[in-house]
Amino acid sequence: MKAMTRMTIAAFALLISAVVPALELPDFREIVQSNSPAVVKIIVENPGGKARGRQQLPDSQQIPDYLRRFFEQREAPPAQRQQMSMGSGFIISEDGYIVTNNHVVQGADSVLVRLSDRREYEVEVIGTDPRSDLALLKIEGEDLPVLKLAAADELEVGEWVLAIGSPFGLDYSVTAGIVSAKGRSLPTARQENYVPFIQTDVAINPGNSGGPLFNLHGEVVGVNSQIFTRSGGSIGLSFAIPVSVVRNVVAQLKKSGTVTRGWLGVTIQNVDKNLAESFGLDRPRGALIVELSKQGPADKAGLESGDVIVRFDGKDILNSADLPHVVGLIEPGTTVPVDIIRERKPRTIKIKVGGLDADDSFTLNNERDEEEFGGRLGLIVESADPETLDRWNLSGGVVVRKIIPDSAAAEAGIQPGDVITLIDSSPIKSVKAYERAIEKLKRGASVPLRLIRRGSPLFIGLKLED
Repeated sequence: MKAMTRMTIAAFALLISAVVPALELPDFREIVQSNSPAVVKIIVENPGGKARGRQQLPDSQQIPDYLRRFFEQREAPPAQRQQMSMGSGFIISEDGYIVTNNHVVQGADSVLVRLSDRREYEVEVIGTDPRSDLALLKIEGEDLPVLKLAAADELEVGEWVLAIGSPFGLDYSVTAGIVSAKGRSLPTARQENYVPFIQTDVAINPGNSGGPLFNLHGEVVGVNSQIFTRSGGSIGLSFAIPVSVVRNVVAQLKKSGTVTRGWLGVTIQNVDKNLAESFGLDRPRGALIVELSKQGPADKAGLESGDVIVRFDGKDILNSADLPHVVGLIEPGTTVPVDIIRERKPRTIKIKVGGLDADDSFTLNNERDEEEFGGRLGLIVESADPETLDRWNLSGGVVVRKIIPDSAAAEAGIQPGDVITLIDSSPIKSVKAYERAIEKLKRGASVPLRLIRRGSPLFIGLKLED
């Protein structure tokens, strides 16, 4: 029995020794020792209030002579309160350029950088880019340590990554985890989406912002930027700006202090199952053009509302969020191929990408005439009145007044007040045009329907009854 037990233990030990190498975790010590000196703590002084200046004094004629001189000489003490905040950053060149987040230094009165050897430097802000949340700083120093940026976005989901920063002011803290996902879209307050964020489970907390994210080769693959949290601390959802965006933005900020990114001048939406079928796609994919900016790059190239962009400059567009990620990195003025689906057929169009400066915004304009009733889709419609056309900047269309229950329109989610401007590939400029368009539709067909809902353009896939 004892011999049997010994044999069992020995066999188990052999099994463990065979499995352990596969379970071995990476050793981060060399990465930390080599790269920590180039990570910096950023100390920011923000204005917290306004100076009050002189106090409001009473009328000196009402003050007794023996007290008047005290009031006339008294002034309010300085009342400019300052608030301190902290973040992280890292040195990318021997001449002192530093990368951090825009939100770390935005609105700062002064910025100070502290290295791991306790050297401190005042900072010059070379430029900021709110759209990518990146900022480029510069210090004047000697023998500065430097980090290496990875050559390209070659991270894979599941790969180990490491962060160094100053969470809650705790200098040079190190945390590690894996890449949870890539290409995450986190639209800004302006509903812009130019950064394909790296999602990780690395513990990132306030103070880590602007710090580097490393791969196991010790190369910077991203800049830690955001966390999702309900508690204010890490819950395993952190997001970093990928190195491709960092390289692009840093090069432009270093050259001119501002950033210009590629721009098409389109409003887009995702393609759902019904829309995919109606456009003749094998599966939901691509970015559906809902609206074009008049005389914008896409309009000039001949793209149309209802086109589905499936590839741009050789890169597959699986979701609408993928398109701004690709376009934003293209140098304005570059001509690239765009693969689209139009009227169920693939086409390739060349487009000269426009430029969108850091502070630019743009509006999109629509064009479309009028008349009376329609029916086959389960809709009661009428001409859009001049007030509606003027409010939504339209030249025509039909307004949905009633939806028949259990109809194709009801199942598609069309709502009263929607203004229909396109059915399949037919522009709807009047009720007569609406009637002609629905007469052409085949039983059981899936068709795209373009409408304006509370001022916003939208495509809906509509499935007709067999």
